[in-house]
Amino acid sequence: VQLQASGGGLVQAGGSLRLSCAASGSIFGTKSMTWYRQAPGKQRELVATITSGGGTNYADSVKGRFTISRDNAKNTLYLQMNSLRPEDTAVYYCNINALGGGLSWRDYWGQGTQVTVSS
Repeated sequence: VQLQASGGGLVQAGGSLRLSCAASGSIFGTKSMTWYRQAPGKQRELVATITSGGGTNYADSVKGRFTISRDNAKNTLYLQMNSLRPEDTAVYYCNINALGGGLSWRDYWGQGTQVTVSS
């Protein structure tokens, strides 16, 4: 299973970006899908997660501004980010818990996409 994240970039404060994470390869099922981020000098933190049933959970810092969604038919995860702030600047990583070709459930990670918000 390979994950390809895209959609990052440079945006002014108050702007919006939409991240995507497309999973490919031998995928026989998916469970939770999650976005994490890591700012320079800080630990990686959970941003938002979505279950296979569509239940969502967000970090307090992004509630009301970010929306996580998924397209199960396309094995793709999204993160709509609105009202961006300079403190949202980080590398964003996608994580998918999936049943791959090895026929075992495990976590897979994307390569990360840089989001930079200027003030």
